[in-house]
Amino acid sequence: MNSRSEPRLADTLNTAIVVLDERNRPIYLNPAAEQFLGTSYTAALKSGFDAVFEANPLLVDIIRESLASNQVMTLREMELVLAHELVRVADCAITPMPNYPEARVMLELNDIERHLRISRDARINSLQLTTREMMRGLAHELKNPLGGLRGAAQLLERELPNEGLTEYTRIILQETDRLRGLIDRMLGPIDRPDFEWINVHEPLEQVRQLLRIEAGDKRLDWKLDYDPSLPDVWADRDQMVQIVLNLARNAVQAMREGDTPRPRLTFRTRVLRQFTIHGKRHRLAVRVDVEDNGPGVPESLVETLFLPMVSGRPGGSGLGLSLAQTIAERHQGMIEFVPMRRVTRFSLILPIHPDGGSPSGRTVSDSRKRVTTPCKP
Repeated sequence: MNSRSEPRLADTLNTAIVVLDERNRPIYLNPAAEQFLGTSYTAALKSGFDAVFEANPLLVDIIRESLASNQVMTLREMELVLAHELVRVADCAITPMPNYPEARVMLELNDIERHLRISRDARINSLQLTTREMMRGLAHELKNPLGGLRGAAQLLERELPNEGLTEYTRIILQETDRLRGLIDRMLGPIDRPDFEWINVHEPLEQVRQLLRIEAGDKRLDWKLDYDPSLPDVWADRDQMVQIVLNLARNAVQAMREGDTPRPRLTFRTRVLRQFTIHGKRHRLAVRVDVEDNGPGVPESLVETLFLPMVSGRPGGSGLGLSLAQTIAERHQGMIEFVPMRRVTRFSLILPIHPDGGSPSGRTVSDSRKRVTTPCKP
């Protein structure tokens, strides 16, 4: 590798290029590698690659084998644990002793997470739509007999000669109303979104205040990692509160039921560029992360998380995530579960505007600092 021309050429590649020396210190990272690894060249130079190798022993074995055989080694769809316990999937090629000053090994990491995510989201979305239509049809079929049952119970209550017998008809009425409420939640929100330009941090702060009140004297630590460069979003403010509240309450309940020693809830916001949602590429989008350090999502539920009536908690209705996803889709957005180690993250992703519009006078500036604030109630 020519030390003058190759870095400039590699700077234009979408493939992450990492060149390491004998001490596993980075000699070169191209911009794609910095984005993939979630770190800058300067930070990687200080910390080295030991932490990455410790979290990915398979990668170490492949590098060792490549150096021993002096051959390029390739591994497809390799799961890599990176900074902040983020798990990424990449096609990985290892070149031993590249033609670069002081270089020991070169890693080429082709991030296929986006392609896998688009394929997975399309598959899950299709399953959700099919299931949702089936549930809606079932719900409508159930409403008619429930209405007749309630009316009959009311008529019976009027005809009963003994006041004490009305206790039974009241039970029938209460259970009928409970089932009707469940069906209404299955059908999802009826109101159309009332769109306006909103600061997405405002509904986040409203949810945080609500959860602080609900927590009472129970411990709940908070970490707020807000990006102040976020532009306003074309959305329904109340429905944004509903989405985040559903996600955050699920997280809090999971931590309490899992007896998490020091429960911590993180709200994080970021700007995404050229992001694809349901097959449509958006120039700008916003990502809102709701992250907890609870017991995590069982592997058996990952593919069906957003389907109605699917719950990992005893007694759970399984409607919270399904409802949140429905609202997000009405905003042409989505909610995705992000596989990570030691933390559970759900991300709400919304286009700034479905048609590419932007609020007057607001721009996204990369030069503004992100604000990371650990806090407690």
